Amino acid sequence: MSQAETKPPRPVVEMLDVSITFGAVRALDGVSLRLLPGEVHALMGENGAGKSTLIKALTGVYTIDSGRVEIAGVETRFATPAAAQHAGISTVYQEVNLVPNLTVAENMLLGREPRRLNGIGAIDRRAMNRRAAASLQGLGIDIDPGSELGSHPIAVQQLVAIARAVDTDARVLILDEPTSSLDADEVARLFEVMRRLRDQGTAIVFVSHFLDQVFEISDRMTILRNGRVVGERRVAETTQLELVQLMIGRDLQVLERLDHAAHEASGEAVTEQRLPVLSAVGLGRKGSLEATDLTLFPGEVVGIAGLLGSGRTELARLLFGADAPDTGELTVRGSSRRRLRSPRHAIDRKLAFCSEDRKAEGVFEELSVADNMLLGLQASRGWLRPIPTATRSTLVKEFMTALDVRPADPSLPMRSLSGGNQQKVLLARWLITEPDVLLLDEPTRGIDIGAKTQIQQLVADLAEKGMSVVFISAELEEVLRLSHRLVVLKDRRKIAERPNRGVDVNDVLEIITGEPGGLAEKERADA
Repeated sequence: MSQAETKPPRPVVEMLDVSITFGAVRALDGVSLRLLPGEVHALMGENGAGKSTLIKALTGVYTIDSGRVEIAGVETRFATPAAAQHAGISTVYQEVNLVPNLTVAENMLLGREPRRLNGIGAIDRRAMNRRAAASLQGLGIDIDPGSELGSHPIAVQQLVAIARAVDTDARVLILDEPTSSLDADEVARLFEVMRRLRDQGTAIVFVSHFLDQVFEISDRMTILRNGRVVGERRVAETTQLELVQLMIGRDLQVLERLDHAAHEASGEAVTEQRLPVLSAVGLGRKGSLEATDLTLFPGEVVGIAGLLGSGRTELARLLFGADAPDTGELTVRGSSRRRLRSPRHAIDRKLAFCSEDRKAEGVFEELSVADNMLLGLQASRGWLRPIPTATRSTLVKEFMTALDVRPADPSLPMRSLSGGNQQKVLLARWLITEPDVLLLDEPTRGIDIGAKTQIQQLVADLAEKGMSVVFISAELEEVLRLSHRLVVLKDRRKIAERPNRGVDVNDVLEIITGEPGGLAEKERADA
């Protein structure tokens, strides 16, 4: 972290008493924010707390109703994001908004390409590659500027987006959920770049739901709740518990109850004297997942643990028929063994699947919340049998209330909801179909701690009522909190399966890495 100074430097950006209203909704209510040079500033809060609105107010996407923005002490308002970028404020969003079929250099200098003949001739590609290479080297990014951007993994594309922003002489760099799709090594690489920029005097705004990362990289934080600032703290002087309580305005006793309930349930014979609701035998697909067996019983949560690329998502897609298996068969509720031909086939057999990529494979942004919620039921009925209006109204009202979807207006377009509330709508979509098996792939990724807690509680409640759940998450603590049984994958194959009794994160990591000192050592000692 940067060293604290007796007298803080002059803010690069200062937002003072900023308010924005959308209709009857007060999205920002007198919010103030200071961004200092050479500092990583975390912007924290639940989904819907006002983080995105505040960023868009600063960068000219939204018009401010009241309050003011000062850039280096001068009051400024940006009419467009381009104007903000011209003033040195650049934003890199969670989804990399670059052109994959162009080269790295072409993406970095798109719209600013050096040209021959005093700037009016053809693009000078040698000069463009030299400039891009210098910018990349300055950030410690070792890639060929002439290579196609799409040939690189998402982590490298994220770094290129940052390099592009820095190349525009950014004084303020806003990183909105930059680590949501990165593994630990990729996060470490990103943090190296962030520290280098911070040490060069750039003010960095870091938005993330990963608390450990916030405490590792950030110097100071501003916490929002319901469109208001509830605290500005130095990270070194704040605990994670204090931060979470500020964010959600209540204690996290529900997580303690979930931990206790999962451990109690895992100690019971969940599978005794019960027929499996789903049984997969030798299910596999070349290049995706080696032949895998999996049995799921009523009222059971099976957690799928493994590192990035271990085959977790591939297993869920094969179980749901989203990908066609090369080998193996499924038995659902004692039916004859067969392969699911399609997701529609799976829905008919009472399976439901929430994809990890809710934006690309779940959310229809322009449709209403109600239409998004009812898509699963309508698909199961067929498009020639529309859902009666009264049934639509009853179901939507019931599930909006049960899942605490906010705002509680089902006529709003889906894009107007925060990520956490969109996730609740997708869960409602499948729960309305009354499935026997619910496949959840990263259901809490990229959402705030409050919504995450609600979804975890919902999973526990559904299992208690008899639903079978396959739960996939990159957060091992979350998998262990909810699961009765663990399946561990590595390198696209199943390497272990065991009850979740007395298992901790280190035990799971030992299984994955094969290093001694955890669960295996305990079992050897017991033997």
